[in-house]
Amino acid sequence: MTAKLLSRTDAFEAERLLAWYDRHARVLPWRLAPADLRRGQQPDPYRVWLSEVMLQQTTVEAVKKYFLAFTAKWPTVTAMAAASEDDILRAWAGLGYYSRARNLKKCADVVAKDLGGRFPQTEDGLRALPGVGAYTAAAIAAIAFNRPAVVIDGNIERVTTRVAAIDTPLPQAKSQIRAALTPVVSADRPGDFAQAMMDLGATICTPRRPACILCPLNETCRALFLGEPERFPVKKTKADKPTRQGAAFVAVRADGAILLRKRPDKGLLGGMAEVPGSTWSADVKPGADDAPFPSDWMPSGVITHIFTHFSLTLSVYRTRFNGAAPPGMWWSVPAAVSGEALPTVMKKAIEAACPGLLSP
Repeated sequence: MTAKLLSRTDAFEAERLLAWYDRHARVLPWRLAPADLRRGQQPDPYRVWLSEVMLQQTTVEAVKKYFLAFTAKWPTVTAMAAASEDDILRAWAGLGYYSRARNLKKCADVVAKDLGGRFPQTEDGLRALPGVGAYTAAAIAAIAFNRPAVVIDGNIERVTTRVAAIDTPLPQAKSQIRAALTPVVSADRPGDFAQAMMDLGATICTPRRPACILCPLNETCRALFLGEPERFPVKKTKADKPTRQGAAFVAVRADGAILLRKRPDKGLLGGMAEVPGSTWSADVKPGADDAPFPSDWMPSGVITHIFTHFSLTLSVYRTRFNGAAPPGMWWSVPAAVSGEALPTVMKKAIEAACPGLLSP
């Protein structure tokens, strides 16, 4: 297979990409198929917005069940606005990056109460909403409202840097990626163009061993012409993540209830539930002396969790405790624990101390 060395713009051949998308579009719970759009169905901006927020830094497979659960519980933006932040955080638990859940509530409130339940149709209008950044605004504008916006996510970055052979490292290459895409976004089908690029990156133009023989752009891909598609996108070497240490204290009542508290609303994991614990430090390793109250705290293992900017190691301790919950804490009975707004790191700590408690 020999690609043609075309200009970086000509290499995209949008019509060929869209023809491929018409045949191979992924079936996703938040997406209308190309055939549905041709029959006149219109995307629901609420579902597009919700999916795009959920998909930020999260895989499609991880999002599917959450999206279905959210839309079953809150089928409209007005229904979500009527929910409490705690309800949304509980439903979000396990999906990570919890500021997204808090902004979800704030955005729903603005759209429902200030905008009559209607999302803005322009990128500028969408960017004014809480939690909606440049990428999300462009995606909603293109997919929900068919506006010719340039949508750039991780998959689209990879496809574009390969097709156009952009060898500037990310993230510095973002302006070149935008410049390459701007002239070729389909004027008639900008939403389908964006989703076709996403699907191409997810299924064909994968990070390793891309299936170039199946790619609709293989005749014009400059990286393939050069014989090294896997060299793109070029990325700077990542520095090792710093490590922090802490202690988590799982107090268990005679009936199996777990003692929980709520994290501060601002900051990492803001507003989520947690077992009591120490501060997380890079310099000092906390231990049983950091427990929230005196008891017979027994070591129950060590768990690790990777956050965006650091790696966390938690020493887990367990005790039997039948007193009243200390101020600011509450007892969560076994049947209710799995429904609490527990982030994944706290679920790991509870599982270490009480194996099987959180199992379905």
